[in-house]
Amino acid sequence: MSRLLNLDAVSAAKTSKSPYPYFVVDRSVTEHFVDEILKDFPDITAGGSFALSEVNPGPRFTELLEELNGADFRNIISNKLELDLRDRPMVITLRGISRAKDGRIHTDSKSKMATILIYFNEPWLSQTGKLRVLSSEDMDDFVAEITPNAGAMIAFKVTDDCWHGYPAFEGIRQSIQINFVEDDKAANKHGRRHGWTAKLKKIFS
Repeated sequence: MSRLLNLDAVSAAKTSKSPYPYFVVDRSVTEHFVDEILKDFPDITAGGSFALSEVNPGPRFTELLEELNGADFRNIISNKLELDLRDRPMVITLRGISRAKDGRIHTDSKSKMATILIYFNEPWLSQTGKLRVLSSEDMDDFVAEITPNAGAMIAFKVTDDCWHGYPAFEGIRQSIQINFVEDDKAANKHGRRHGWTAKLKKIFS
């Protein structure tokens, strides 16, 4: 059976060490499935992050979530970011709408070990809303800029200086945010992990 995730492309991506460990994949999703996954992305009409227990993804999108929760994807991220994520909880949240206040420069919290963002917008025509890997707390001090087209992915190790953000954009900006966190306490705090588990069990029962 064909995979929805393009694991060969993810594995082949070059990991940059500066300003912090990260890598970018232009097409992390198998091209043949992009339109189906886009169609099945949950209908999110408000800003903010949503746990899987709060949305209703279609079947193809749910298949993608299952692959993201699999050992192959986890092992690739572990190897590329030089982290042992084998037994770490995974938290998945979704975003559908960007507000003017979103995208402000920040680093991720210390209880997170790695962050992976996969975008689902096709095509992206705006000049704003593109995620920037920053060397400092200056939006113009960036070393990479990721256009959030369908399947575009960035993964980075969470460090004290993992500055990132994007110039303000208002409108539809769909993404999956995956975090590997230190323990179950952090998982429940960041993404209501048990809601994610229950949602998948319900879908596949």
